[in-house]
Amino acid sequence: MSLLREFKDFAMRGNVLDLAVGVVIGGAFGKIVDSLVKNLILPIVGFLTKGIDLAKLNYTPRIPKGVKTDPPIIAYGAFLQSVVDFVIIAAAIFLMVKLINAAKERFEQAKADAPPAPPSEEIVLLREIRDSLVQHNETIPSLPTPKKTTPVRITPLPQ
Repeated sequence: MSLLREFKDFAMRGNVLDLAVGVVIGGAFGKIVDSLVKNLILPIVGFLTKGIDLAKLNYTPRIPKGVKTDPPIIAYGAFLQSVVDFVIIAAAIFLMVKLINAAKERFEQAKADAPPAPPSEEIVLLREIRDSLVQHNETIPSLPTPKKTTPVRITPLPQ
């Protein structure tokens, strides 16, 4: 039973929940970027490269005569498409982080520029009491200092 409790404590910590939310959002964001690459960017790249589809680019080496195996296919186009995907995802994440940091900085600057909150009613009352006591102490004459006295010696009683 303690193992189950430990797992529950672990799973309910803020870091694990934040990580789970990040993974879910990252998966959804990955689909958005994948659609952006496949449906918008790669067709433009294909148009600029005169109809060449990056994903279909490959190299098939020649096999010497007499060898009875299929030639290996080196699909470097799929690799190039993965590189394009990575660059676009990295750029999109960079722009998102940059926007979030700018918004955060703007929010913190607005908070710093805001006038301080007025003191609470309790603080105002305490200040009034303090000021009243200071004024009252100024009107009371100072008390005379006591004279020096000789110490009294106490002797124990005989038993």
